[in-house]
Amino acid sequence: MLQPRGRDPQAITSAPLLGLGAAVTGAVRLVDCEAGAGPGSCNGATGDSAKAREAAAGAMAAPSPGPREALALSPEAGQRAATSNSSHRRGLFWRLRDKQTRLGLFEIGPRHELHGLASMMQAGLWAATQASIDHPPTGLPTQEDFSEVLTQVHEGFELGTLAGPAFARLRRSLGVAEEDYQAALGPGGPYLQFLSTSKSKASFFLSHDQRFFLKTQRRREVQVLLAHLPRYVQHLQRHPHSLLARLLGVHSLRVAQGKKKYFIIMQSVFYPAGRISERYDIKGCEVSRWVEPAPEGSPLVLVLKDLNFQGKTMNLGPQRSWLLRQMELDTTFLQELRVLDYSLLMAFQRLHDDERGQSGSVIFLVARSVHGAQIPEEAGSQNRRLLPDGPNALHVLDGPEHRYFLGLVDLATVYGLRKRLEHLWKTLRYPGRTFSTVSPACYARRLCQWVEAHTE
Repeated sequence: MLQPRGRDPQAITSAPLLGLGAAVTGAVRLVDCEAGAGPGSCNGATGDSAKAREAAAGAMAAPSPGPREALALSPEAGQRAATSNSSHRRGLFWRLRDKQTRLGLFEIGPRHELHGLASMMQAGLWAATQASIDHPPTGLPTQEDFSEVLTQVHEGFELGTLAGPAFARLRRSLGVAEEDYQAALGPGGPYLQFLSTSKSKASFFLSHDQRFFLKTQRRREVQVLLAHLPRYVQHLQRHPHSLLARLLGVHSLRVAQGKKKYFIIMQSVFYPAGRISERYDIKGCEVSRWVEPAPEGSPLVLVLKDLNFQGKTMNLGPQRSWLLRQMELDTTFLQELRVLDYSLLMAFQRLHDDERGQSGSVIFLVARSVHGAQIPEEAGSQNRRLLPDGPNALHVLDGPEHRYFLGLVDLATVYGLRKRLEHLWKTLRYPGRTFSTVSPACYARRLCQWVEAHTE
């Protein structure tokens, strides 16, 4: 129930939120009373809770919570509810199957250094999703959907939900039920961690069912994502089978009186992961693009890079022309946003004999707008395709012998002064070699060329 804020320090107000001012076609401005981080041409060559909270405060930093606060369910209440829902849905067989598909992943249990942080994220997300269930966005999308900031106060921490109505609408348009989203991200099961080959200092998590991916972000990266969110939503409306990763939520977390941390939630490109044999992160360049593979027979799940893929190709058959066109559409959009340094995630899974050539076992997903109405454009201009009849179909492409998981991720790096200076330095440091810090136009063109050269 909505109450005036002055009556209770944990009450919720229905006033418009002004902590983030975002126009549907403009940029967002994040206001922070803390010390914030600074701002964001192509080269010639191709234990106990107190300790847990203290550890978590040092583990995640960033916009102000805004003037809206909500009374949140306690972590214990959220965990009881989520555990109850989970126990009804998952029997012994499913738990055993989960264990089998988690090979190479690490459960973030009580002894894990990130357990305190993960537990707060789970409790906070359970309550944040419950608020969305109780008060779903109605009517047509508005500018306020993209600027709202809801802060929920928990025991020992605060969780902020940024642009909550906009993301709730987006999840609905993608067919992600709020109850399923809540059950996967809440305290019903431990988050999972994998050995990251990323050079960033971000923390990476998977929901216990591996369907959703969580990543901590820097403040300026969140600024970029929220500034681009209206255009990102429009792009997905125009091209419903886009390869862009589906961003499902942006949140902040403040422990006690510490600095805020930010994290994003998106659909995992590598889902379902049970039979995936190889994973790659491709940027279309060579500097720092090699990962030492895990020893043969090792259970470690490593994401390899460009140089590890040398001499290999993806056999897509008739799907190749669709992929090349979609790469052109998506990278052109990112170029318009002045974004670079994104990655094409790829994974392989060999098809069983009874899965090959099943062209009749497909479904055609109808493009829908943010409020559920069909978009009156021809499928050809949208570059839509026939989708596999299964989970995560938007990121799955079937070739004659393999199933490929494909998605563009890390969409928050803008080509500003910092990146221009980095480009100049790398030009001198790596003469005649390709590296990731180039102009958005060069970056887009080079990645498309890489895909064209490595597919058949």
